[in-house]
Amino acid sequence: MGMSVTISAASAQDAEHILKLQYLCYQSEAELYGDYTIEPLTQTLDDLKAELGRGHCLVARLGDEVVASVRGYVEETGTARIAKLIVHPRLRHHGLGGRLLDAIENHFTGEPAAKRFQLFTGHRSEGNLRLYRSRGYLPVSTEQIGPRLRLVTLEKPAGANVYAASA
Repeated sequence: MGMSVTISAASAQDAEHILKLQYLCYQSEAELYGDYTIEPLTQTLDDLKAELGRGHCLVARLGDEVVASVRGYVEETGTARIAKLIVHPRLRHHGLGGRLLDAIENHFTGEPAAKRFQLFTGHRSEGNLRLYRSRGYLPVSTEQIGPRLRLVTLEKPAGANVYAASA
């Protein structure tokens, strides 16, 4: 990437920065689907704080600025649900999304150990689908959410991360 980006666990103090970044990052998704009422754009700070308290969240910082984030949690069934992988628009296409995805997967191979990783994205979100497929995720289902949006759920077994050595 040519710049010093650090990845670490998010703190409670990061919640407002994550929410602002989430709002910025999901504008392109809302435009793609013609729907500005998607949950990432309507989530409140209190809802985000509660979500962060239920799972694990990573942030990437460039200096003091939060420029990317991802979060998730492991269900009792052993499925690690990964969500809201976001990268500031000016830093996209430099590998940061892949680094964050690898990092959250590596976290969930600890305790509680995940048996599989699962995430979802919109059917028109080609960049997201490309990234997830490149990391070994395969589509397992689709769900029609509205007239213009189908969510594609992708999954892979834990331990199938071909990029773990480079993370």
